Amino acid sequence: MNKKKIINDPVYGFISIPTELVFDLIQHPYFQRLRYIKQLGMTHLVYPGALHTRFHHALGAMHLMGMAIETLRNKGHEISNREEEAVIIAILLHDAGHGPFSHALEESIVEGISHEDISTMLMQKLNIQFEGKLTMAIEIFKGSYHREFLHQLVSGQLDMDRMDYLNRDSFFTGVSEGVISSDRIIKMLNVKDDRIVVEEKGIYSVEKFLIARRLMYWQVYLHKTVIAAEQLLARILRRSRELALSGEHLFTTPALNHFLKKPIGRDDFVNGDHHLEAFALLDDTDIMAAIKVWATNDDPVLAKLCTDMVHRDLYKVDITNEPPDKKIVGELQWKAVNRYGITAHEATYFVFEDTVRNNAYRPGDGDIRILMKDGTIKDITAASDNSNLEALARTVRKYILCYKKDLMI
Repeated sequence: MNKKKIINDPVYGFISIPTELVFDLIQHPYFQRLRYIKQLGMTHLVYPGALHTRFHHALGAMHLMGMAIETLRNKGHEISNREEEAVIIAILLHDAGHGPFSHALEESIVEGISHEDISTMLMQKLNIQFEGKLTMAIEIFKGSYHREFLHQLVSGQLDMDRMDYLNRDSFFTGVSEGVISSDRIIKMLNVKDDRIVVEEKGIYSVEKFLIARRLMYWQVYLHKTVIAAEQLLARILRRSRELALSGEHLFTTPALNHFLKKPIGRDDFVNGDHHLEAFALLDDTDIMAAIKVWATNDDPVLAKLCTDMVHRDLYKVDITNEPPDKKIVGELQWKAVNRYGITAHEATYFVFEDTVRNNAYRPGDGDIRILMKDGTIKDITAASDNSNLEALARTVRKYILCYKKDLMI
C-alpha cells in the first residue's frame, strides 16, 4: 500500500506525510477521532466559518514541525532521522487527549486530569501497539529527552502548536488580526545552548505573533458570546451530571454515559484502562445528540438549558475589571427563582459569575529568547523597542457575570 500521501490543506497547500509510521498513526482510530472534534468548540456560534477540527490542526502543526527541523538542519544542527520522526509524532499527537468541547468537558465531566495527561496516556497505549516505536516521541513530548530544544518546538512560547492554531483559527474565523508570519518566524529559528532562539532580524515577526495572539484571545477565544456559549455548555454538562449521579436515567451514548454516571478522576484513568478507551470514543456528536434529546427532558432546568443551546439563546455576559456586585447577582438569582419556579440552587444555572484570563506571553514559562548579532541572548521584552510587549507580559484578569436576558425585563 502506498503510504506516501499528500493532503490538500486550505491554509498551507499540500502537506506531505513524511514516513510510514506517521501514516499509520494518522490512520489509527485515536487520531481519526479528531475529525469529529471541532478545534474551537462553540465559536462557530459567533464566527460561522469556525468549523475546522483538531484533525486539521494536528496535521498543520506536523507540517510546520517539518519546516522547523529543515531550517535547523540547514543551520548546521545535527538532528537524526529518528529524532525528526519522533518530534513530528509528538506534535501530531499533542492534542489526541482533547475531549469534545474540551474546556467545558474538563471542568464538568472529567475531573483533575488535563488533556495533556490523557494525550500522554494515549501515546503510551499506541507505543505498546507499535512495539516501542513511539518511545522517543513520548520523551520529547514530556520534556525528558536530553535535547531540550525539541520539546520546546512541541510545547513552548513559540511552539508549532501555537503557530498553527493562530494561522488556522484566523483563517477559518475570518479574523485577520490573528494572521502571523509563521514562515518567517520558522526561518529565523536557531538553537543556542540546547534551547530555541530567534535570530535578531526576526524580532518584528515575533512581536506581531505576540500581539496577534493577544488580539485573537479577546476577539475569538474570549469573545463574550463565545464565553456565553461555552458557559451554557458547561452548565448543561454539570446539570446532567448532577441528575445522573442522583440516579436519574438520562439518554446518552455509551461513551458519554460512562463519564456521567460516576465521578472519574486522574487516579481512575491511571488505574483503569477502560476509562481511557471510553474517553477515546467520545467526540462532539455524543454531546450534541444528548443535548438535542435533553431539550425535552422532564427536568425543567436541563430542558431549558438544552433548548436555549439548540436555539442559540445564550446568556447575557457582562465583562468587568472588578468582581460583580453581590447584591445584583443575588437579585438576578431571586428573579430566576420566581420566573422559572425553581430552587435557589437551580437558579445558579441561570445566573453566576466567573473569571477569564488573557496572557499572550509569560516570561519565565519558556521565555522567547532573541539571539542578538553579537551572540548574546536577550528576552524578547528586553530586546524589543516595543514598549507594548511589557504590557503583553502581564496577565489580564477580567470578571464575568452571566445571566439570562429575560431576567433583566
